[in-house]
Amino acid sequence: MQTILVFGATGDQGHSLMRQLIAGGYKVRAATRDPAAFPAADFPGVQPVAADFADQDSMNHAAMGADGIVMHLPFTFDRAYAVSMGRGIATAARQARLKRIVFHTSCVVMDEDLGLAGHDARRDIERELLGSGVPCVFIRSSVFMDNIVRVWVKPSIINHGIFAYACKPDLRIAWVCQEDIAAYMIAAYELDKPAPHYLVGGPEILVGDEVAERLSTALGRPITFRSLHPDEFAGAMSKLVTGSAHFEPGSLYDRMAEFYRWYNAQPVSPLAVDLRPVLAVMPVRPTPMLVWAKEQDWSLA
Repeated sequence: MQTILVFGATGDQGHSLMRQLIAGGYKVRAATRDPAAFPAADFPGVQPVAADFADQDSMNHAAMGADGIVMHLPFTFDRAYAVSMGRGIATAARQARLKRIVFHTSCVVMDEDLGLAGHDARRDIERELLGSGVPCVFIRSSVFMDNIVRVWVKPSIINHGIFAYACKPDLRIAWVCQEDIAAYMIAAYELDKPAPHYLVGGPEILVGDEVAERLSTALGRPITFRSLHPDEFAGAMSKLVTGSAHFEPGSLYDRMAEFYRWYNAQPVSPLAVDLRPVLAVMPVRPTPMLVWAKEQDWSLA
């Protein structure tokens, strides 16, 4: 039985990943700053281990005896911190002589820096991991279906019948659910000779109106799409947290809006993922939007 160390274990993406690893017969270690706070009752058999990016000894100890790392990492717009995260994991992986690292970037990552802090920080992490000498696979993903049930989107759907999102009306997106991301990550870990990176998404490439059509069917009532300017989207998120829609240039909300400004400005959507190269080598059956939507809790609990 192989032992997999999971970073990002305490978030939603990490939960899906750990469940699938356990189902696949792996022994799972969950890296966390505070093992005592890990929800052990929800993940029987998972071993929480202390791992703090500010404490390299804890990182080394967490990786020792593991076979591989399969992970998500929190978004950061601080490139120096991104480098420190990547370097800390690379050092621990090298010392533990791991077989493979699989890192889900949680966004589309291009093959060059874009001058976008969040995007370029992901590339910084990739570079540090490659420097470990441990074989690496990077899962680069399209936009998550799960964003639709977050607090900045879901209430508008339920209360007003409006799916409001920061994509222009004709932006084509291969929306992907978190459960499928976990499946792609595990499949990448298990490949004999994986490619360095895989761009993954869902099985359908949809524009906003097409997403709204599927939500209408799932909820049994009309849902319409409203295209938000990325700055309007960021302002709405700021208001949820700070009470004000105003945000400063360079702030967290501005940095988040950068992604969608860039996506919307491209002549060819970078989110319109061609899954054929991935599905040719990975035994994953990606989930259609309507199937995913019917499985969601559409109450406002």
